[in-house]
Amino acid sequence: MAKQRTRRQPRRRDRKGAPGSGRRKPCPYCRDKIEQVDYKDVGALRRFVSERGKIRSRRITGACRRHQVQIARAVKRAREVAMLPYASGARESRDGRGDRGDRDRGER
Repeated sequence: MAKQRTRRQPRRRDRKGAPGSGRRKPCPYCRDKIEQVDYKDVGALRRFVSERGKIRSRRITGACRRHQVQIARAVKRAREVAMLPYASGARESRDGRGDRGDRDRGER
């Protein structure tokens, strides 16, 4: 008969500050007991939109599923009536050279 292990293996999740540990953020709308998200409240909706104009995910905002759906719908409505922009006004290129890096190369 084989020997049984009596030592307990240390858990890997015991590390403090590790990603994925801790509690989820409470939903800001459930915490304040707000039933519906209003598309006219642009100040509140700006917290759920990134600088580039993308709607942030539930994982980042901490909203519950029900309110995240309402947030997405409210952001889309606010964009349609021009209360929120579809994208940010500043255009940046990824390499830092501007829109076209070869523009100034042609005339030397």
